[in-house]
Amino acid sequence: MDTNVKSLYRVYRPKSFAEVVGQDFVTKTLINQIANGKIGHAYLFCGTRGTGKTSVAKIFANAVNCRAFANGKVCGKCEWCKSANKNMDIIEIDAASNNGVDAVRDLVDAVVYPPVAGRYKVYIVDEVHMFSGSAFNALLKTLEEPPAHVVFILATTEPHKLLPTVQSRCLRFDFRNVATADIVKVISGVFTKEKISADDDAVEQIAAEGRGSVRDALSFADTVTQYCAGEKITVKTINKITGSVDDKILEDLGTAIAERQVKKIEDLCAHIFAKSSNTNRITADFLRVLKKLYTAAPTGKTANALKLFMELDMKIKYSLNGAEQFETAAMLASAYAG
Repeated sequence: MDTNVKSLYRVYRPKSFAEVVGQDFVTKTLINQIANGKIGHAYLFCGTRGTGKTSVAKIFANAVNCRAFANGKVCGKCEWCKSANKNMDIIEIDAASNNGVDAVRDLVDAVVYPPVAGRYKVYIVDEVHMFSGSAFNALLKTLEEPPAHVVFILATTEPHKLLPTVQSRCLRFDFRNVATADIVKVISGVFTKEKISADDDAVEQIAAEGRGSVRDALSFADTVTQYCAGEKITVKTINKITGSVDDKILEDLGTAIAERQVKKIEDLCAHIFAKSSNTNRITADFLRVLKKLYTAAPTGKTANALKLFMELDMKIKYSLNGAEQFETAAMLASAYAG
């Protein structure tokens, strides 16, 4: 048994700015800062999971230390690029498990020492919002005026939990959810390199499972490929894994609700719940199909319908239970009649 097998998201983690997907504003700004010698002393990377925060932090840490960084790329030939001691100058800290004041005091004591192989010591603090109040207070002074050879990169999925005094000391970059179309390109590229066969619709559904997260999409792709074990990946196979229902059935349901065909609605619902008992999954798929119907066949009410969709989608994600979700989605479907 090969114990060195890695997940797809680890194998295909971006290693250069050019490989980062969907964060052009962030990567272009960082490249320009390095090229112009305008490197900040503290950065705050915000965004949902799997959007590239830690990957970009590592790429940036390498880039600022490269002696001949040009055109958005490290040279691969300088002393830094060939050094075996990079891990001594790029320090990663998981604030979820090292969130006490003692851990931060150790960090503050260590920043005074110069880098071993590079020009900068880069501290990457993941999930920084997990630091305790006393830990933040211990970090504040150093974060405001660190030694010239130190760069801090704070990454978080919940920036609202950070003290304003911390945020004000950092250059903030907000990482956006990655568009499904961009994730499709990533999955397609990975499948080509791994010689994995999949229908185009299946690749799109795998990408959609990421919900804006490249990492989540690749993790799901890992699950699907292991399940298929060399067989061609199809939408039917993915539906078995997720408990989803075929889009055509959901389209028929939306139309039946819009046309007030009660008997057909009952039959379709019975069929859907016989296929899957996961009401959260059914509702999410139903909303996705309805959104596709609205955008594919726009009417004078399209703008209002899409606004309603977004409001309902937020309510469904954060407040309603499965039964309420499905009822709410049905209300949206009835609006489709217009």
